[in-house]
Amino acid sequence: MTKQSVEAAPATAGGRDLSTSDTFEVVNPATGKVFAHAPAVGVNQLDHVFGAALRAYEGWKDDEPARCAALRAAADRLDSAADELASLLTAEQGKPLLQARDEITRSAVWLRYFAELEVPREIVRDDAEAYQEVVHRPLGVITAITPWNVPILLAAWKIAPALRAGNTVVVKPSPYTPLTMLAVGRLLREVLPAGVLSVISGPEPLGAAAVAHRIPRKVSFTGSTSVGRRVAVAAATDLKRVTLELGGNDPAIVLDDVDVDRIAPTLFWGAFLNSGQVCLAAKRIYAHQSIHAELVEAMASLASTITVDDGALPGTQLGPLNNLPQYDRIKDLVGDAVRHGARVAFGGAPLDRDGYFHQPTVLSNVTDGIRVVDEEQFGPVMPIIAFDDEADAVRRANRSDYGLTASVWSADPERAYALAAQIDSGQVTVNIHGGAAMPTLPFGGHKNSGIGVENGLWGLRSFTDTQVIAGPPRNRS
Repeated sequence: MTKQSVEAAPATAGGRDLSTSDTFEVVNPATGKVFAHAPAVGVNQLDHVFGAALRAYEGWKDDEPARCAALRAAADRLDSAADELASLLTAEQGKPLLQARDEITRSAVWLRYFAELEVPREIVRDDAEAYQEVVHRPLGVITAITPWNVPILLAAWKIAPALRAGNTVVVKPSPYTPLTMLAVGRLLREVLPAGVLSVISGPEPLGAAAVAHRIPRKVSFTGSTSVGRRVAVAAATDLKRVTLELGGNDPAIVLDDVDVDRIAPTLFWGAFLNSGQVCLAAKRIYAHQSIHAELVEAMASLASTITVDDGALPGTQLGPLNNLPQYDRIKDLVGDAVRHGARVAFGGAPLDRDGYFHQPTVLSNVTDGIRVVDEEQFGPVMPIIAFDDEADAVRRANRSDYGLTASVWSADPERAYALAAQIDSGQVTVNIHGGAAMPTLPFGGHKNSGIGVENGLWGLRSFTDTQVIAGPPRNRS
């Protein structure tokens, strides 16, 4: 079973432990009980934290080879500690241990990618008459605020490009999952210069104060749309740059020519991985009327085979929901759907045990206009909605205020690509859901799903200011 008590790592600032006078509780979602106390950094300590990051920036920003070497070393250090970090991540987040370990090692992949990324010079003109170059300069200190669902990987999405670009970073993880990020902060002190990466933890108003602080020049935030709006308003007071990766109500459109048995497992895990607590998970399935019943049956059959248990136990496929508010929300959404006529093909209820466990739930006889379809569930729920006309399916997919990811499923890829081009979201994949969340590709949402992108050269550039250097021809001698 998951350990019942752990000692939290301290917060990190300036390459040292940051002492705090207070702590806050961290709950193991598999038991619903407190198993650790994390350091609660005070708002009055932020001048010290950000001041140390600003001092570190002065030496860090000018040595790109050293930054690349440090990122490689950080990746190696994460890999070497993957087992230990995975156990801690499972205990605080709830995901199965193998998935937690995969999150740690994938975070190392992101660090290595940005360490090795070739960043081309942008010389627009260099001839006998003029010289013109576009230069991308680091911003300074970055505030990175990370969520509880994939806390280490989504922190790496921010840390890796920000550090490679020459910035220093202060990470504030979710108070639901602070422990692993605190451990990472202490671990990476061994390979990063003091102050380059700081990790602070605490309940509100710490996050709001870290956004509003005068020193950071950018806020990179991943979380809900409602909180993202508040981040944007606070950052605007001194014109901080922002990247906001927010909510999604991601549609999957399944056409009439699919082999249901063939696609069902891939689509199932595109919706239910991490108990559905993934921003890019498939959250509403539009299935052609001719295969709708077959798809519902296939998904219900798969759901019935899934082992839902403590993520620390061997064989667990789905762990608990991460926190009590999310657990209550899923119960409420499913109950509301049933009251509006939804048929529960499988699941539909919490498990009768301690912790925040809910059955993987497949719903049919649902349509747009009920909450489980119109809202982002962020849990183990799959509403499957019938459609007759492809154009109507696209209209319904696009009707949402969100536009993060989507997918189209067909035996004919060209048919699917034609529909994909009509969907209003940041990423659209064919015959897989969420398969384009890679370090090489930009990731970001349309509409209420966010501002800006992460990953690839596009994400790297978002941690820089653009400068033009222009004038007479350069001396070529």
